[in-house]
Amino acid sequence: MNAHRTFSADTAASVDAGAQLRDASAHPRSWHAQMPDDKVMLRAVRDLTKDLGEAKPHVFWPDMLASAAVGYAGMAGAIGLQNGWLALGCAVVSVLAFYRALLFIHELSHIHRNALPGFRLAWNALVGVPMLTPSFMYEGVHTLHHKRTQYGTVEDPEYLPLALMKPWSLPGFVIIAALLPVGLLIRFGILNPLSAIIPPLRQLVWQRASALAINPDFRRRPPEGDIKRRVFWQEIGGTAMALAYFASVPLFGWKPLLTGIAIISAVAVFNQVRTLVAHLWENDGEAMTVTAQYLDSVNVPPPSPFAAIWAPVGLRYHALHHLMPSMPYHDLGECHRRLKAGLDSDSSYHGANHAGLRPLVARLARSTMGGRG
Repeated sequence: MNAHRTFSADTAASVDAGAQLRDASAHPRSWHAQMPDDKVMLRAVRDLTKDLGEAKPHVFWPDMLASAAVGYAGMAGAIGLQNGWLALGCAVVSVLAFYRALLFIHELSHIHRNALPGFRLAWNALVGVPMLTPSFMYEGVHTLHHKRTQYGTVEDPEYLPLALMKPWSLPGFVIIAALLPVGLLIRFGILNPLSAIIPPLRQLVWQRASALAINPDFRRRPPEGDIKRRVFWQEIGGTAMALAYFASVPLFGWKPLLTGIAIISAVAVFNQVRTLVAHLWENDGEAMTVTAQYLDSVNVPPPSPFAAIWAPVGLRYHALHHLMPSMPYHDLGECHRRLKAGLDSDSSYHGANHAGLRPLVARLARSTMGGRG
């Protein structure tokens, strides 16, 4: 049965939301953060996906382990091969594999602590700590981005009104990501040991350099509960790894370290480009309804041919993820198929589905041409 008709008691609200959506398509900044919630859509999200949502170990483990293994194999080839083209090919493979492996940090920030026993430890040991991005840098931070009253506001660590900023802000936003590996080496290899003996520095490092955030005004609060113990051990691991990277130069020369930095830098840039199109970035600090948050976010569903590469681990369904944050990545495709089939064409659900990376980047670039500055 069609879900839109099943929940006919809410049809008027749904039509109002659909009308505002159509206005938004013509005038991207005309829609209001407090547009009415599309209750039909929200109820369908709940009712059509009841049987989904359990994290499947037989999907998570092979995917993460294979991605990490291919990443390391590609890096070894990039370092060891003498043929420049073969080395470059290995580097490209390593970037794509490590990119996918790294993005499991997003799943770790949402799955229940008792789901997938041992997965967090294994991911940190194989990916997070070696890449100097242990899971504490996202856990307890990313969930703030999903808080109903914080999304899109100054308290959101992962939101900037990029569509309302100057054109130069976009290339700057991407270029700064290339410096991430060097920043992480300094953070874990230099600032972390110093902060152990200089308390004010410790507070500064924690507040300003302990979160994967894009909002420069975000200040992280002290860790509490279970994460406090994880932070301690992950920081020790990160510092030990950073010092090992420094020590590798007199032992093996600069090539291994610089190659590793180049690969992780490319991963960071790749992820920053994806971040550019994760949202429309059109909110100017106002608290938003759930439907407004959804429409400010982006799905790039099939048949977009390359979205699974540049938005892996379920991130091609980023808008849908904002409606159901705890849904594991392997179920999002099925959720999308059910909602697309179950909701009528005037549902707000279809308003967050976009064709691909290029038109989204072009839309954002055009928007900055008239930005507020």
